[in-house]
Amino acid sequence: MRIFISAFILITGFFLSSAMAASVEARIDLSQQKMYVYQNGRLKHKWKISTGKRGFSTPRGSYRPTRMYKEYYSKKYYNSPMPYSIFFRGGYAIHGTGSIKRLGSRASHGCVRLHPNNARKLYTMVKRVGARNARIRVVK
Repeated sequence: MRIFISAFILITGFFLSSAMAASVEARIDLSQQKMYVYQNGRLKHKWKISTGKRGFSTPRGSYRPTRMYKEYYSKKYYNSPMPYSIFFRGGYAIHGTGSIKRLGSRASHGCVRLHPNNARKLYTMVKRVGARNARIRVVK
């Protein structure tokens, strides 16, 4: 019986500590047009992004991913490709873009655009920890 209890405590502790430690936060700074990606509280990546241009704001706030697609095409904007999409509020998403020359300046209709390689990295990180352990923060 003692062996069973010890094993249970050990296994439970392992899963609890793993779940608590596994987190990803994508902090989007609208004024700098940069994304800071934290894993377990430590800065892992800093990337140029493009957010909403004049007349198309990116919503500020704190969100969790609501749905994710490795391949997605915009139903609203001419079937435009949105690789590695992480939706966080209605139709707003973080996703890869082919317009990499525009990164670092406002150029989207409200989504957060990344270099496709960086979008893939973020998508993989969030997929690994799960939506419950991921946070998207959009700040001024």
